[in-house]
Order: sequence, then structure tokens, then C-alpha cells
Amino acid sequence: MKLSHFGFNLPNELLAEYPSENRDESRLMVLNRKEQTIEHKQFKDLIDYFNEDDVLILNNTKVFPARLYGNKEKTGARIEVFLLRELNEEQRLWDVLVDPARKIRIGNKLYFGDDETLVAEVIDNTTSRGRTLRFLYDGSYKEFRSKLTELGETPLPKYIKREVEPEDEERYQTIFAKNEGAVAAPTAGLHFSRHLLKRLEIKGVNFAEVTLHVGLGTFNPVEVEDLSKHKMDSEELKIDAKAVELINKGINEKRRVCAVGTTAMRAIESAVSSSGMLNEADGWTNKFIFPPYDFSIANSMITNFHTPKSTLLMMVSAFAGHDFIKRAYEEAIKEGYKFYSYGDAMLII
Repeated sequence: MKLSHFGFNLPNELLAEYPSENRDESRLMVLNRKEQTIEHKQFKDLIDYFNEDDVLILNNTKVFPARLYGNKEKTGARIEVFLLRELNEEQRLWDVLVDPARKIRIGNKLYFGDDETLVAEVIDNTTSRGRTLRFLYDGSYKEFRSKLTELGETPLPKYIKREVEPEDEERYQTIFAKNEGAVAAPTAGLHFSRHLLKRLEIKGVNFAEVTLHVGLGTFNPVEVEDLSKHKMDSEELKIDAKAVELINKGINEKRRVCAVGTTAMRAIESAVSSSGMLNEADGWTNKFIFPPYDFSIANSMITNFHTPKSTLLMMVSAFAGHDFIKRAYEEAIKEGYKFYSYGDAMLII
């Protein structure tokens, strides 16, 4: 399959600027692969599709306030710094994106906050937009991290043109977020409310938690027509023994095993044993899933509606079938479903 197979016209007004009023009341499109049927539901109707001992695989990564605004020394120019990943805790080295990139050179200093107690020095130019910064701060590592949190902003995706609002801090985070490290939310999980999770738990559904710290690689555009030539950025991954036990039990008992989101799916598909079961994992993955692809672990998935030519759309097409997804997306556009991070959801069974 080629990049051009994943293009479609997405009207701007269908890009969700705000989340739905209640998490579990966003719309839910249900795709049945066997019957090739499409149903229109609300997200809280999800409970009707799961039974006792089925497994939901949740990505428990937590988004940190990764977007900072600083001022360049001498000129005072406002520079956006997007924290990607910590390279060295002791030296306070970080991989970042800067915007506007053309203004930032090695040796430049940036000052953050009204009191300017947090300073960063550019020590490396890694890519056209990427830089390595060394943060200078008088205080312990804990105080430094707390300063980053205080000055940072919820990293809403760039397509959302409005200012960040107080509710975004809570709504751009799943209610099961635990392990800090993501620069973007695993958005399929945003639809779960505490009430819905409780109802699923009472019904006997098992929750297996994995961690994949979502980086910008998930959203990087694919710029090659031949998909086999696209390289994903690596993202940090952890799957513990408890999750492995729950998921493999679900597979052995032929239960519904559902990956909540493309990030959970990429995590589990990065840790498959030779016998098609799940292994523990602690490391990094740059797995890129596109059609044709044989999935080993999950037999269903929950996902949002994705933008044209994105790696997320490619994975979903590999799971549900390219033609079926194409038909579903045409219907979603016709029915006014909301797309992208704060958009509506899809269940593929």
C-alpha cells in the first residue's frame, strides 16, 4: 500500500477543538469486521460489547506540560520550546523542538518565567527543528521538575488554534494516567469516565495496563510514497508481568481482547513471542504498522478518527481492512463525526 491510498478530504469543521461535554458521551461508531456492518452509538454503550473476563488494554501514560515559552537573550524574542524527552537527568539535558527554529543557534540562551530563574542553553542542533538544551537551575532535580511543571502548558495538538483553557489540564489526560512521560495523550482513552470504568469492572471486564509514552513520532507526517521506507521515532515502552498474565489468559480463553488506542496496540504488537503470545517488555519501540499486517494479540480495538495520511489511520486500516475503513470514514464525514484528539471514537470488533 502507498501513502496516496490514505488521502481523503476532511472538512476543517470536523476537527474537534473541544472535548465532548461528558467523557463517555462522545459518539461511537461500531465496526463489525465479520458482518461488515456499521452502527452509530454513544461511547457509554461500549459496555454492551464486553462480557465477563474480556480484557481492555489501557495505556496508562501520563501527559506532562511539555510546551514552554521562553525569551531569547539580548533580543527578547519569544520562543516556543516543546520538551520531547529527557536525555540526562543529572546534566538536565533535553531533546526539544523550538519554534521559530531559524532564530536558535548553538550557544544561545533562553530565559523562562517572570523571574527568569530557569535558563536553558542550546548545546546541539540535531535536526532542522530539533535541539538539545541544557537547563540551568539552582535547585534540586525535584525542584527543577516542579519548575518545569509550573511553567509548562498542556501540550494540545497544533491543530487546536484556541488558547489552552483550565479544563484542558484535566480533559487532555485519561482518568487512568499514572506514569508521566507522554507529550501527547493516548486519545482513545480520553472517552472513559470513572462511572463507565466502574460499570465495566462490575460486569467482570479485566483491565490490563501497559505504558507507552507517546512522543511526536506518532504524529510525524509520512513523507514517502513507499510506506516501507518510513521510519517511526522510538517511544518508551513498559509491559509488566501482571498485564502479560491478564492478556495471555484472555487470548487462551478466546475472550474479547481489546486494545484501547493505537498506542496500546503498538505497545503489545512490539512484544509478541514466537508463539503469538505477549511478553514482558521494558525498552523502546519504533514499530510502524500498516497494511497488510497480521495482528497477534488484540482481536478488537477502540480508536479515534484520524487525519489523512497519518500513521494512525494506516494502523487502523491494517486492523479493520482498508476498504471497510474507507467506507466508515466516508460515513463519519457524512454524519458529522468529530476527528482527531478531542474527537469521537470507533470500536472495531
